Amino acid sequence: MEINFREAVSITEAIRRNHILDALSPEVLGRLAVHLELVPFALGQVVYESGAAMSHVYFPMDSIVSLLYVMENGASAEISVVGNEGLVGVSLFLGGESTPSRAVVQSAGSAYRLLRVRLKEEFNRHGELLTVILRYTQCLITQMAQTAVCNRHHTLDQQLCRWLLLSLDRLAGDSLAMTQELIANMLGVRREGVTEATGKLQHAGVIRYVRGKITVIDRAGLEARSCECYAVVKAETDRLMPYFAKATSLAAHRPKPGIQVRTQSN
Repeated sequence: MEINFREAVSITEAIRRNHILDALSPEVLGRLAVHLELVPFALGQVVYESGAAMSHVYFPMDSIVSLLYVMENGASAEISVVGNEGLVGVSLFLGGESTPSRAVVQSAGSAYRLLRVRLKEEFNRHGELLTVILRYTQCLITQMAQTAVCNRHHTLDQQLCRWLLLSLDRLAGDSLAMTQELIANMLGVRREGVTEATGKLQHAGVIRYVRGKITVIDRAGLEARSCECYAVVKAETDRLMPYFAKATSLAAHRPKPGIQVRTQSN
């Protein structure tokens, strides 16, 4: 089903909060938009399990999804985060129908989902979508590699700062709803270590943590306490996806009001 140029422009206005979709021309977006479905993402929701067949890709709007590797003993560690800069389900266009990682909602919100067959149809046109998604995939690989290095060589305090900064870049405001237990699961460390690390940041006046909500008071101070891993990932994302760099710069200086959207259940 095709839609006209005027309708495509209107749809672009509605879904521009995801920067991959926003980067597409009205013509390309028009072909996809009629197949996009807005769905809610609840905190802790499993978007897909390790090894399970993937039927959709997801374009987060105001939510964040963590990609985790889970060990046989139940221990887990985050390998990357996906927010409004990207999509969940890159393995679908890389030749696989499943992935060994688990995707879990880290910050509640909403996402547009698209059937894998519709994504592949547009991807195989070898046009705009292919270019944008391949650039995003390079950003994702950089983030995964840098996370592995960070987890091996840097302190928990530095890892926490990196994690908070990457999360904030994918949200409109300066607050994140997240318990210390969930952070520990994401970082693959003990909860006591996260409690100590967040306590240090709060004592220094960098964050405020109250009842599962972390608010960053001093972003510059948070960046100063982070290791170089955040800067590496941010620089690569900004280089390959400049529209995301502009959006996160605005978000860091001026929180955006929420946008009311009609949601549908899965």
